[in-house]
Amino acid sequence: MPNFHNGAVEIAYLDEGEGDPIVLVHGFASTKNVNWVYPTWVSELKKNGRRVIALDNRGHGDSAKLYDAAQYDIAIMAGDVIALMDHLQIARADIMGYSLGSRMTAVLAREQPQRLRSAILGGIGIGMIEGGGPGENVATALEAPSLEDVTDPVGRTFRAFADQTRSDRLALAACLRGSRRLMTREEAAAIAVPVLIAVGSKDEIAGSAEALGKIIAGSQVLDIPNRDHMRAVGDKVYKEGVLDFLSRRA
Repeated sequence: MPNFHNGAVEIAYLDEGEGDPIVLVHGFASTKNVNWVYPTWVSELKKNGRRVIALDNRGHGDSAKLYDAAQYDIAIMAGDVIALMDHLQIARADIMGYSLGSRMTAVLAREQPQRLRSAILGGIGIGMIEGGGPGENVATALEAPSLEDVTDPVGRTFRAFADQTRSDRLALAACLRGSRRLMTREEAAAIAVPVLIAVGSKDEIAGSAEALGKIIAGSQVLDIPNRDHMRAVGDKVYKEGVLDFLSRRA
């Protein structure tokens, strides 16, 4: 698996296919494989003439594990994406995130729009601004001795997922505490690149896609029917909607 260093932090990534580049940024407690390879995103995008780049976020997968929450500030994590693009000499790309990865993508869309051809925000709605989703309850669950010690239902969901993916739970807890900074309405309204917001209709973590769409002018909203936060990722409607959006964006 290829890797590079952004400063002292080692970041693992994949780079496959040919054509217009798209960078995929996974969600909290996930990995590039769990979020993008196994649900066939990488293969589908390659079949549609795309060069597909996906990284393991710091603290996740095969990338460096850090235990200081300050090293997971959302802007620092977003900087790893730009560092990867620089490493691969990619001037501009479409960037698709999911959940935490979408919050990172939104930061880049606002602060470095010249590097994005478009931003696809999967698994995040108005929660990007108003909060919600995993919080200290999940960090505490990740630090618990075992799943049996966790009573909070949301905490149990994320703890079980972290155990399933054999993640470094202490690194994830630090990431969760460090990356919680929300975007203001004014910051979101300043995003000017083409945006697609894709959220499962049963997603109680992301918040309303429609509400976020009203703030980001010109954005498009894609509802993923009957899918919650965990099950929307590989949905056919999501994939078809993204491919359609990419085919039509300027």
